[in-house]
Amino acid sequence: MTPPPNDSRQPTPRRRLATLYAVVVIDLIGFGVVIPILPFYAESYGASATVLGLLLTSYAGMQFLFAPVWGRLSDRYGRRPILLSTIAGTALALTGLGLASALPWIFVARIAGGMFGANISVASAYIADATDEDERTKYMGLLGASFAVGFILGPAIGGVLAPYGYHVPLLLAAGLAAANWVLAFFQLEEPVDVSQGVGKDETTVRSGGRFAWPSSRRARWICLAYFVFVYSVSHLETVFAFLMMDQFGFDARQVALILVLMGIIMAGVQGGAIRPLARRFGERRLWIVGTLILAPCLAIVPFVGTLWILLLPLAAASIGRGLVHPSMLSLVSRASEKEERGLVMGTFQSSASLARVAGPLAAGALYDWRLTAPFLAAAVLMLVVLGFGMALDPAGIGGSPDGPESARRARS
Repeated sequence: MTPPPNDSRQPTPRRRLATLYAVVVIDLIGFGVVIPILPFYAESYGASATVLGLLLTSYAGMQFLFAPVWGRLSDRYGRRPILLSTIAGTALALTGLGLASALPWIFVARIAGGMFGANISVASAYIADATDEDERTKYMGLLGASFAVGFILGPAIGGVLAPYGYHVPLLLAAGLAAANWVLAFFQLEEPVDVSQGVGKDETTVRSGGRFAWPSSRRARWICLAYFVFVYSVSHLETVFAFLMMDQFGFDARQVALILVLMGIIMAGVQGGAIRPLARRFGERRLWIVGTLILAPCLAIVPFVGTLWILLLPLAAASIGRGLVHPSMLSLVSRASEKEERGLVMGTFQSSASLARVAGPLAAGALYDWRLTAPFLAAAVLMLVVLGFGMALDPAGIGGSPDGPESARRARS
């Protein structure tokens, strides 16, 4: 017997989100495979450290340009068709990367990969559409956990397959992206809010402001804070492998192992701990605590000369990142109107992409000047992020008080 409509509607969002998370995880595994391979792959074609920085910047630059584009298109045409289009493009870009025969072709492939890989904003908007406000931090945390899983399995696969040739893990990543498109095509449904609004008037879609800048002052503030946060973290990401080579003589496989361990910690925080913590303390407080953890850990890293001791600040930094990222995601999604949610999440993602355009170039130059400089700069910048979080107050920047309890008091 077919259950009544009201009985069948309750589990539908969870089923949709389960499929979305599977799609995101597979997508990020493909991205993670590239992380430990790309520096060595580019170097095999004669790339210097400066050229490698430009390669990373070209990818991030395309993400910066296209994240709001995909978000806005998903507001107008729906989340599902945009996700399918970008996943297909990612598969083609990874195939081109694995088959590249010269350095210019690697650039072409990474530029295309950045363009189509700027779809996390659409996934974030999908989650915001399909969840209630009180539960949104939990589901945004699971999206962060999907990132962590991708960064666990991806580098591990890349490190294991690297000895067989750098093209092998890259082509495997392309195959995963193709399989991901098949999964999304047959299993991913449109969230209810957007499917009812597809085809709305262009003026309504663009009501969020000009040049992909959200109309909400609170959303703009969080996007700016996220830019500084990712800019800071990108310093660690860019020069970490160089630090491990210079101080401990590590190779790509050993660096990948540490990245896997850090990913496991972030997955544990974002996948399990974030919901009860957010329910008890509120996202703004988790933002503040996370940055208070990150700032000293980033400053300590280059001064530790023993590997096992170094793992302690790296693990603590992973906890801090696991607290800050989903908290920002949840806060910015609640600061956006439904009609411009894709646009806001696209702008949020573009903030990260822009940070990863400038961050690696600055980190590389600072590292060449003095080994400790990029880590100390990252710590100072994290204190700036702390200031953003402390200023995110209803009496100052605007918006609703943070935390479900405060929201309930406001409604009453």
